[in-house]
Amino acid sequence: MDGLYEHLPHELVTFVLMTLFSLLIGLSQRRLSLHREGETTSFGTDRTFTFIGILGYLLYIMDPVELRLFMGGGLILGVLFALNYFVKMSQFHVFGITSIVIALITYSLALIVATQPSWFYVLVIVVVLLLTELKHTFTEIAQRMQNDEMITLAKFLAISGIILPMLPNENIIPDIDITPYSVWLATVVVSGISYLSYLLKRYVFRESGVRVSGIIGGLYSSTATISVLARKSKRVSDHQVPEYVSAMMLAVCMMFFRFLILIFIFSRQIFLSVYPFLVCMAVVAAGVSWYINRRQKALDEADILAEEDSSNPLEFKVALIFAGLYILFTVLTHFTIIYAGTTGLNTLSFLAGLSDVTPFVLNLLQGQGGMSVQVVAACCMQAIISSITVNMFYAWFFCGRREAMRRWIFGAFGCVVGANLLVLLLFYFIY
Repeated sequence: MDGLYEHLPHELVTFVLMTLFSLLIGLSQRRLSLHREGETTSFGTDRTFTFIGILGYLLYIMDPVELRLFMGGGLILGVLFALNYFVKMSQFHVFGITSIVIALITYSLALIVATQPSWFYVLVIVVVLLLTELKHTFTEIAQRMQNDEMITLAKFLAISGIILPMLPNENIIPDIDITPYSVWLATVVVSGISYLSYLLKRYVFRESGVRVSGIIGGLYSSTATISVLARKSKRVSDHQVPEYVSAMMLAVCMMFFRFLILIFIFSRQIFLSVYPFLVCMAVVAAGVSWYINRRQKALDEADILAEEDSSNPLEFKVALIFAGLYILFTVLTHFTIIYAGTTGLNTLSFLAGLSDVTPFVLNLLQGQGGMSVQVVAACCMQAIISSITVNMFYAWFFCGRREAMRRWIFGAFGCVVGANLLVLLLFYFIY
């Protein structure tokens, strides 16, 4: 856009842009006012906003250095807007000032367009238009918010923006590569993914069914999601059972992508080594889910929606548990390498699946003991396969060992685990 100034007069381009931007903002305000009651309280129409923008530009070019005319015009507009707001409050009992603030932004566009790069003033226009048009969306979101939603957001901002920068980056235990900063950084990253999955499930995919619950839940915790789905499957009919197993497979599929994200964040080198194999594993899980859906009729999800778990996963106690597990696996990994070498570490990777496997994987990714990329990648895949195997027994246990679930659970999870073992053998063959 800046290239236009090379072929056309600067004043012409600026004036046209100012007029168009002001008109767009005015049209947006006009459209909203047509759907509001009490339209008589509005101080103007789309033309008013356009003239405000043009006025700001004219006053600016007449005194572009000291800006006395521009500031004077802004002061007069501010007085007029204050009188308008006083009348609205006293006679119509309307207290909103959104239109007035947008009008002042429109007046300021002249200075922004004339002095700032094109990407910046276009960004301003986009933000103003989006915030204006999304008013009803924000209202719906506010109505859906739980009482402690802002407290939860404040917690996440606290652990990521306050606690993390204050932590020292020095070893806690001598000779063991673990620092308060690295522990909390891993906690913040995992908590961020968990919080994002929660927001998607609650505000974006609110009307979704059991399969979408498996997808979104897998980004947070495949173990927790599979356990919840298994408990709910106890109360459905036999022909609905495969749908829950299909959702469990989708949770497993998303678990692989969650680990891909974590690996990419903490170690690009390991990511380049392991991503083809994890993608293959994810495709297998998705393929099993698709096959189950093909075999079954579509599920009526009306009853499931009312039972969805809307609890927020972001809690300080969860973060502290994660940090504790991270430290535990760091110490175990350190001494395993010293006394048992790579063989012991491979054994530990399978045992890690008995608990939350994420701290173990993140510990490996942060360069524990100077291990090779191939060893770390193999241990990550082994830990994930172990976790899936444990999840299979969790699903079987929490569904009440229901006979209708048994063949679906062991068949689906068995296919995924078997295929993943083949992928792991392929990895060992290549490396």
